[in-house]
Amino acid sequence: MKNSLTFWVSIGSTYTYLTALRLSKFKAVNKIDIRFKIINIRWIMKKMDNVPFPPSKSSKVGYMWKDIQRRAKIYQIPIPKIPAPYPLKYFDEANLYALAALEEGWFVNYLENTYRYWFLEGIPAGSDENIKLTCAKNSVDFQSFKEKSSSQKLLNEYKNNTQIAYEFGIFGVPSFSVNENLFWGDDRLNDIIHFKEELNLV
Repeated sequence: MKNSLTFWVSIGSTYTYLTALRLSKFKAVNKIDIRFKIINIRWIMKKMDNVPFPPSKSSKVGYMWKDIQRRAKIYQIPIPKIPAPYPLKYFDEANLYALAALEEGWFVNYLENTYRYWFLEGIPAGSDENIKLTCAKNSVDFQSFKEKSSSQKLLNEYKNNTQIAYEFGIFGVPSFSVNENLFWGDDRLNDIIHFKEELNLV
């Protein structure tokens, strides 16, 4: 029996833009089963006393945006307008909406669309404006989607996923894992293909 790939997601991560816009094609081309775990990476990073791109480190933040633009060009996906609104104001909301979309079966589209509006049009993920546009793009009723995202059930799942991620050893996103094997970073999505047989993903 083949293994499945787990994608540890936390909307609010800047580098996840590069994965979000490649994921649909990756799934279609490689035919790999992917499980999605939406987590609160901010909580994990605070536990680890790790703030990756603080305002006080302007040179590092500037490098990050330029690096994302370069990698977007390499991947032949739309080059984002920089800087996008960051850090994300509606961080938890964006991830709870992600859980709602996952439950409804359109998570991959949600992930791509919410990042497109955030990085290409400057409309923050998790904001009402972003979610309304994302819902309209996918023929989803905004009000019922918003109500679902605020349910206690999804909040509990969000907290539980985060605890599982912390115990597993997730320290940043995007991350991918197959059993105990962890791959961190958007570029590791390509690396996984090189280990496809070894990881029993075929």
